[in-house]
Amino acid sequence: MNKKKVIAIAMVAIVFGALGAVFGSKTREAAPVTTAIAPTGGSAHTASTNLYAQTLNDLSGKPQALAQWKGKALLVNFWATWCGPCVQEMPELSALANEEAGKRFNVIGVGIDSPGAMNEFATKHNIKYPLYVGGMGGTELSREFGNPSGGLPFTVLIDASGQVKKTYLGKLKFDELKADLAAL
Repeated sequence: MNKKKVIAIAMVAIVFGALGAVFGSKTREAAPVTTAIAPTGGSAHTASTNLYAQTLNDLSGKPQALAQWKGKALLVNFWATWCGPCVQEMPELSALANEEAGKRFNVIGVGIDSPGAMNEFATKHNIKYPLYVGGMGGTELSREFGNPSGGLPFTVLIDASGQVKKTYLGKLKFDELKADLAAL
């Protein structure tokens, strides 16, 4: 090959490499994955029953029976302080919980994280809804609700009878969530 061909090929490679770098660095936010869970004829789903059977520590280290939420519509958010989309959605989720104040539904968070990191985060961002330390056991709970990879954030909408109405994998779209909550 002559020198001109080598230079021309190298220039084309540089141009395409630069274009790949530019387009590859522009990331789009992935749409959350939502699923509807098959109805159980009015009885609670097994995953809900397992959730209510758990006792998890709150941020002060006090054990809390999740059975206290049985019979109430519930939005369960599985999250971690190291999860970017979790951190982004929590202030809006907290505002929604404060606005609702348990009238039609309650919001709880199950952290897949250390108590210290969760406590620091909740204080810094003024999160008012109940947060529980799930650790790696929280990941297993989320898997029972249909999150096989254990991805975060993962949110579950449960009606007062324990029926799982919908799950959301990824950052919440609050317009969609509010419509789903209105349908409870």
